[in-house]
Formats: sequence, C-alpha cells, structure tokens
Amino acid sequence: MKLLLFYVHDFWMKPHSKNLEGVAERSDELSAAGAVLALVHAEPADAERSGKVATKMVKNIKWVAGKFSSKRVVLHYFAHLGRESADAELARELVESVAERLRGVDYDVTVTPYGYFTEFKLHVAGESMGKVFVEF
Repeated sequence: MKLLLFYVHDFWMKPHSKNLEGVAERSDELSAAGAVLALVHAEPADAERSGKVATKMVKNIKWVAGKFSSKRVVLHYFAHLGRESADAELARELVESVAERLRGVDYDVTVTPYGYFTEFKLHVAGESMGKVFVEF
C-alpha cells in the first residue's frame, strides 16, 4: 500500500472519462475544504493482508487529520504511485472499508468516483505535515 496524503485547504474534482467497464455513469463535481486528501495506491500484496492495510490507512489518515484538527477526508483511487497495482476490485474494497471505518468515528468522508480518470484542483497546506507519503 502506498498513500500520498495532502492536507488541502480546497479540493475540487470531476470525472473526466471512464477507465473501467461496468461502472455507473458519473458526472458530478465534488469539492471539500479543510480535508485530508488520500491518494490510494493498492498493490498486489495487499490482498493477503487487507484488514491490516485498512487499519494502517485509517491510522495514517487520522494522524494527518489530527495535525490540522480536521475530521474531513477525501479518498481517491490513484494507481500511479508504484509499478504494480492490485486488482481494481481490491482497491475499491479497501477504500470503501476505510471510508466506513472513518465514518464510524464521525469523520466526514467523500470517496471520488471509482473507475474514472478525473480532473482536479487542490490547494495544499504549506506546513511540513501538509504533505505525507507512507508505504506499508
């Protein structure tokens, strides 16, 4: 698992084009302010340890959010942080699991559209903790 975490003052995105067959049509724009944006890259090895991976994802996201006293999170599928990517369905399941866990502890969670290339704009915090990369 690779996570690139940004604390964003502002985030906006909209679907550009589908990259997976069979996903629902989406054209809605999403935005968030004062949130942790988690770019999620699932890897093949994550399949055997998905529960532990989800737990570590939650802990890392909450840690960055805590540095900014935020309870808002945006989870975005991002298969561009490594050479090998997990099966698309595993990535979707991990993101949905993390979203539910965070919602269970009163986080406001947005999940970007699954199976789409997207366009986005972000305003990232300048503080050191506004940009964190983790790998596990």
